[in-house]
Amino acid sequence: MMRLANYESGARFKGDYEADLGALQERLARILVSHVVHGRRSMVVFEGWDAAGKGGAIQRLTANWDPRAFRVWPIAAPSEEEKNRHFLWRFWTRLPGAGQIAVFDRSWYGRVLVERVEGFASEAEWRRGYEEINAFEAQQAADGTAIVKLFFHVTQDVQDKRLKARLEHPWKRWKVTEEDFRNRARRTDYHQATEEMLARTDSREAPWCVIDANNKKAARIAALTVIADALGGAAPADPPPARPEIDAMAKSAFARHG
Repeated sequence: MMRLANYESGARFKGDYEADLGALQERLARILVSHVVHGRRSMVVFEGWDAAGKGGAIQRLTANWDPRAFRVWPIAAPSEEEKNRHFLWRFWTRLPGAGQIAVFDRSWYGRVLVERVEGFASEAEWRRGYEEINAFEAQQAADGTAIVKLFFHVTQDVQDKRLKARLEHPWKRWKVTEEDFRNRARRTDYHQATEEMLARTDSREAPWCVIDANNKKAARIAALTVIADALGGAAPADPPPARPEIDAMAKSAFARHG
């Protein structure tokens, strides 16, 4: 069983952060192109504590990606229409098509985290949620969608420091909400729910990776490496071959202007 306490060292990144980040982003850019030309599809799921660095990691993940081939889905509380349907309905409508990568900033795991802890789902509903989520992910994997799931873990002390820093920054204080403090007050409950979630939804088709996010740079490199390794295996690594018809048109066009 994955214990969050095993991911709290906060060790600093020992390499050349900017160089290694750039290399990862270039690798990820090629992976996205491979998804496009080979018609592959993938999902990357980001879960974690408030102020754990999910947003910063997503920014760096998508920095060199063509916006036509990916979509970031920030998942908030369900709308009234969504509440009147099965909790997975709103995620079916956000699944990636061929040649696309979908990034979820929070996800269907809300059923067994916030909805469980805050009482938005009954005990029967959230307990049933584990099997429903596993079946949902197994369906996507069987249909050819690669799934990467990351949980960003920070200690209470680190979380508090980051929340305070946001409040002191005039252009970042908007990120702090009442919900951050409500969640903080129930950290023990969320901790228990998270460890049960990790244990019950870690599968061969969609395994969990816990990221020690107590050091932002180390966490970003770790997360992007996990994603690149997983998605790199979901599509051919070789560049797409040149298209003969395009080569012929190019030769004709450039010959006239040569």
